[in-house]
Amino acid sequence: MTDSKLWTLMLAVSGLALASSAHAAEVADAPAPAPAPAADAAAAGEGSTGLTEIVVTATKRETNLQKTPISISVIGADIVEKRHVQSLIDLADGGVPSLRVATFEARQSALTVGIRGIVPFDQNQVAREPGVGVYIDGVYLGRSQGLNAALFDVERIEVLRGPQGTLFGRNTEGGALSIVTKAPTGEFGGRVEAGVGNYGSYNGEFHINLPAVANFALKLDGLIDHQDATTKNPASGQYGWNYHNRVGGRVTGEWKPVDGLTVDLTYDRAKDENTPFYSQLINFNPNGYDVGSFVGGKLVCPGAGPCIAPKAPIVQVSGNNRMDVADLGVIQQPSVDETHGFSANIKYKLTPDLEVRSITAWRGVETHQWDGSAGAHRSTFSPNGQFGRYSLSELYQHQFSQELQLVGSLPHLDFVLGGYYFNEHVNERAATPNPMQWNADGTGYTFVNQVPADPTAPITSGNQGWDRSYWFIQRDSEAVGKSYGLFGQATWTPAGFDMVHLTVGGRYTHETRKGALTVINNAPFAGGTLDYRNNRFDPMVTLAWDAADGINLYAKYSTGFRAGGANSRSGSFRQFAPEAVKSYEIGAKTDFLDHHVRLNLAGYIMDRSGTQIDFDFVDTNRFLSDGVTPNPFFNKHTEETANAPGNSPIRGVEAELTVRPMTGLTLGASYAYTDVKVPATPNPLAGPLFGVPYQVFSVYTPKHAASGSFDYERSIGAQGMSIALHMDANYSDPTYSFQNEDVQTESAFIVNARLALTDIPMTANGTKATISVWTRNLFNEAHIYRRSNANSVPTVNNNGSLNYSGVLGDYANFNPPRTFGLQATINF
Repeated sequence: MTDSKLWTLMLAVSGLALASSAHAAEVADAPAPAPAPAADAAAAGEGSTGLTEIVVTATKRETNLQKTPISISVIGADIVEKRHVQSLIDLADGGVPSLRVATFEARQSALTVGIRGIVPFDQNQVAREPGVGVYIDGVYLGRSQGLNAALFDVERIEVLRGPQGTLFGRNTEGGALSIVTKAPTGEFGGRVEAGVGNYGSYNGEFHINLPAVANFALKLDGLIDHQDATTKNPASGQYGWNYHNRVGGRVTGEWKPVDGLTVDLTYDRAKDENTPFYSQLINFNPNGYDVGSFVGGKLVCPGAGPCIAPKAPIVQVSGNNRMDVADLGVIQQPSVDETHGFSANIKYKLTPDLEVRSITAWRGVETHQWDGSAGAHRSTFSPNGQFGRYSLSELYQHQFSQELQLVGSLPHLDFVLGGYYFNEHVNERAATPNPMQWNADGTGYTFVNQVPADPTAPITSGNQGWDRSYWFIQRDSEAVGKSYGLFGQATWTPAGFDMVHLTVGGRYTHETRKGALTVINNAPFAGGTLDYRNNRFDPMVTLAWDAADGINLYAKYSTGFRAGGANSRSGSFRQFAPEAVKSYEIGAKTDFLDHHVRLNLAGYIMDRSGTQIDFDFVDTNRFLSDGVTPNPFFNKHTEETANAPGNSPIRGVEAELTVRPMTGLTLGASYAYTDVKVPATPNPLAGPLFGVPYQVFSVYTPKHAASGSFDYERSIGAQGMSIALHMDANYSDPTYSFQNEDVQTESAFIVNARLALTDIPMTANGTKATISVWTRNLFNEAHIYRRSNANSVPTVNNNGSLNYSGVLGDYANFNPPRTFGLQATINF
């Protein structure tokens, strides 16, 4: 879509909203002064069958979603339940079209979260940062590791689209994902759930509120969520792929010692065991190179030209079919992610219109990665050659954050002032041994290298093991980051013009990160140090207009940035610069027909500079250019990050429609158009292609994405029971998986459903039960969500010649298959 077409569409959106407001003005009296959010909700819900109002905290205060001039999607607790969302990876189906959630590589142990086309390729490192900030109850989570832990009793998930640099700070250039959990009620009650499903799945959770004693209320949460592998591993005693077992607990205390003072204390701990998705070989030799054969252990080509190695006979090419059972059994044990945290959230009302707040938090994550997803599908066959690339890693992170806020109101002015401090220490080490060895003709293999062939000899690339004591450390890095911020935002509503609201804000950030790459290829490395410093000011201006009752328009300018750093997979740990974005947005939030129709629209232009591009290379060449000498860097993963030159424009349109045509029936639809362009960027990888400009692609960003939902609820019988049906369908265009590979995945169309019998009376004191059946991916649709063609073409040797010893074919990962289950819930 050209800029002119985009502006035409945006102007049409504005025109539609203005026309609607004019019509509303003709048929309605002049609007009364805006009520408080609670009053809005009461007005919409009391004596009305229309849509209820939604309260959000995106501006650090409770506001009505429809009167908040920010593009926001809200996933409420009811939607979390209806879609059977157990962790953030369940949002990968596209229920919020502009929000993209994906695994890094094929691993559930680290998630990539993106909004509006800002989706990093590899933030899974010690000195890298995300482009979208993830928060739990106001606390920033510094690492992508651990993001897939089970969710604790969610009240809502706010998806804030567009830069949030003023109120949320660094690493929110694409937006923010704010998870808000349920607070203690101070009254005895709670909820207990249990369920079973296919693939050996079961889950259970409890959420119990205890009666308040001496103004102190306590809430206890616990859960377990288990699923066996969806792709079986033929190897005895080894785990399959897409397995998980999540457990966790949380204690929340709320203390109100005096009027106006609230102290919320929370401690949580969670453990997530998981395995990656299986990487399948979807074609062999797609470019039609000559295929040789091995004679006396040496590859012999059929002609005078170069050739590639033959495929081992027992390796299967899956095409576009998702495997239920892997073709080869491999060594695979679960990765383990453990997270823990403590937070103190204090609020004190100095006056009825002035509140001071403090959010103090300590958090940490520990990850032990065991990724055997590649099997025989990412390296070629050679007689008696080792294969399997077991990607191993240990990461330890701990962080401390402190935020102070002063939130208040004056006549015609609402404001928030604050300060922020963040300190993080993280270190990681990694290895990639080969745990399997072919026989002479590729008809069989054995497991090897749990310990080296010679455990007493020095550890080398040819004498290593996947037992932790014998890792050949490919890289060992650490980093310490600190960030300081001062921010303020004020909304002015002129006297006599209470339909107009001008918001101005700004944030000053000073950040540092020091680090070192201390080991490369199991040898000390002294040249890899990082001393990054950055000072940054992010302004924001919004003009909002309450055009009529239920018609709210806005125009917004905002900025944000993603911190710079260094790539620990590189051979130098050289520093790269921050990337920054300027955003221009217009939007309309509208309610029609007595709150029975809600239409929210937004159009935006974002100009991103210094886009961080990762050039990624896994050396799958078994031999050096002579075709005989073993490659000492076989399976080594090298990556360098460069800042793209010039400007990377992002253009988009978003729409959300909710309709309640009759009592009990709610229909929803949402759509996102996202167009991203990045200039050709010089290759920073050392070698013959250094400095050569490469075309760059934005990963996991569909140009068109849409979602629709259907909810119907009807009372049955005389005891207040209801039957409720939910269905949602989610579509997205094909996407790129790697920033330097011109190959796309497949389009996705996922349907989820749930049928529930609710409010079943259990006792006279109000205990009620719900029994439901649910399914995700109802039609068992299979699509490739991640794909690489890096192993389908030869690499370039240092002398400029081509090396064909790593050519095999494209590999890919498929989405999860259909899952379904039975769930029982008791509310008391």
